[in-house]
Amino acid sequence: MRRITALIFSIVLVGLLGACGPSFKQESKETEKAVKTALEAKIQKQNKKIQSIEFHLPFGFEVKEKSPNNIILKNGSKTYILFYNPHEKSGSEVVYEATKAQHEKIELDKTYKKDDKFAYLLLEQLEEDMNEVTVGIGGTKITTETKTSSMKNEAKTMMEIVSSVKMK
Repeated sequence: MRRITALIFSIVLVGLLGACGPSFKQESKETEKAVKTALEAKIQKQNKKIQSIEFHLPFGFEVKEKSPNNIILKNGSKTYILFYNPHEKSGSEVVYEATKAQHEKIELDKTYKKDDKFAYLLLEQLEEDMNEVTVGIGGTKITTETKTSSMKNEAKTMMEIVSSVKMK
């Protein structure tokens, strides 16, 4: 009898805890707002020069690998891919369109215009609580995988990085 009671209690507890987690839809809206705010904020000063670009590398981030057009960044256990096409200006939609074409199911596709810049946010659910987040401006984008509860903060930081990119 105790085992049955414990089993029922465990099932109810798991159900309640699952319901308490942030929903993808709710977090997507918050992420969208955070990206827009970061896009409109003052651009962070560039503190890193690699190949043909300069950009702001936030505290805690480090460069792990460099190759033509790609820079692999790490922050703790998280990995980010910073892609840049020096032939595409900040108003270009080429990288955005190519990125969209590579994905099967994009849950959120949000674009922004600011001055001569074309910016975007793409969210794709990979698993129940894991998502691919891509943030970009023109010919530059950054992508990572993150939990639903972390999407807002990750996307904000990613937009700060992408906003700061200057081609040499």
